[in-house]
Amino acid sequence: MTILDRYIARLYLTNVITLFVILFSFVVVIDVSLNVDRFFKAAVILGTSSDGVEPGFFRRVIIAVLVIADLWWPRLLQLFNFMLGLVLVAGMGFTCSQLVRNREFLAMLTAGISLRRVARPILVIAAGMTLLQALNQELVIPRVAPLLARDHGDAGQRGLGVTAAPLTADGRGWLYRAVSFDADSDVLTGVYIIERDEETRQAVREITATRATWRDGGWDLEGGQQRTISVGQGTTRPPPMPIDRVESSLDPTTLKMNRYKEFRNALSFAQIGQILDRGDQLDTQTRRDLQRIRWGRISMMLSALLTLVMALPFFVTRVPKNMVLQSLKCAPISIGALLLGVVGSSAMLPGVPPGIGAFLPVMVLFTAAVAISSQIKS
Repeated sequence: MTILDRYIARLYLTNVITLFVILFSFVVVIDVSLNVDRFFKAAVILGTSSDGVEPGFFRRVIIAVLVIADLWWPRLLQLFNFMLGLVLVAGMGFTCSQLVRNREFLAMLTAGISLRRVARPILVIAAGMTLLQALNQELVIPRVAPLLARDHGDAGQRGLGVTAAPLTADGRGWLYRAVSFDADSDVLTGVYIIERDEETRQAVREITATRATWRDGGWDLEGGQQRTISVGQGTTRPPPMPIDRVESSLDPTTLKMNRYKEFRNALSFAQIGQILDRGDQLDTQTRRDLQRIRWGRISMMLSALLTLVMALPFFVTRVPKNMVLQSLKCAPISIGALLLGVVGSSAMLPGVPPGIGAFLPVMVLFTAAVAISSQIKS
């Protein structure tokens, strides 16, 4: 990259980072102001000693600050992914406004440099930020997924804890229920399973176990017993038989997805692929949802880059213009394009496979980006 490219890239990257800092600070301050009582209650609980002595005021404040940081650092990683497209466009607007205000576009034209050169460092930085977004989604977010499922009252805790597992069906139609599900150790206790006939959907067998642990595509049962369910009248109920293992598509990840909706969006591309590889064990709706999430991520990243290309002609101008007016012209198109990318990649279109439907916004925005970017007068 030339000196000019490095200068524009540095200016653009600085603006993007500044916007993220301002945005993150604004979101955290608003949340803290609305939930300050809950944070201080969590600080009291965490700071109370074993003999019941509550922490003093200053120690309580310090613990509350640590609790806020503990709750929000994984959320900010997720917020970075959600807001990157908007910040890239806004950062480009501020960068070009600075270049116009300092008459640097005129200097480039005087030196015989095409204004289209401005787009090159901006797009390189935007592509790098998009790559960082992909790495964050694939490598970081799945590791902190349990922390993303916490509420304000759970701040400071490191796990999901134990919850009830209500009646849930797997891909074959078997029904599972458990008294408790330990989301940290992936253990079910008080297990009750009903096997149903694939055609009639009637119960044909019941399985009980005191404890179940997930391993290699199935649940290892402790104290497991199975009993055939007789439908006819006057039949004698057969005695229970021991059973050690049940194969199922209802793994701990699926249970967490059902219990904590954040888990679906926190899964990596590879994790979703592993779930989809189970074939017929997944029901149709779950399969379509996971495919939409997987391909929708790529679609939204491409849509954000195409939106940036569409916004460039409004700010890269030969003649100095009112940048506020240019921003007002650009805002409806940019916001509409970003919304199209988000909604279009997440909506289920009847009769259209998720892998194709997710990229329909990209096709539309690509055509618009080619048409609008040709309007740059260099």
